[in-house]
Amino acid sequence: MGFFDMFIPKDINAEYAKACEDKGSVILDVRTVSEYRGGHIPKSVNIPVDEIEKAFSKYNKATHLYVYCLSGARSASAVRALKNQGYEHVVDMGGIGRYQGQIER
Repeated sequence: MGFFDMFIPKDINAEYAKACEDKGSVILDVRTVSEYRGGHIPKSVNIPVDEIEKAFSKYNKATHLYVYCLSGARSASAVRALKNQGYEHVVDMGGIGRYQGQIER
């Protein structure tokens, strides 16, 4: 990954498709509880970014984690935290604002 790659928006729709095909993977919504209740991507689990340490005890380090938030900033932060804890299979999906699929409430 080059320096300028960080300016390319993530394709949350493509990453969601990969997550759905990736058996045993977990889609993490790191927005607040109220944001999650307002609408979230199907099959996602809510762990707010400020509580991301809950993921450390809930998921083993071999679990494939797909992480999203509203715009991509909090998901990037959560991905860094997870990788710092030794999670190897972590994908930053970006922000739900670019998601084109069905929203669950």
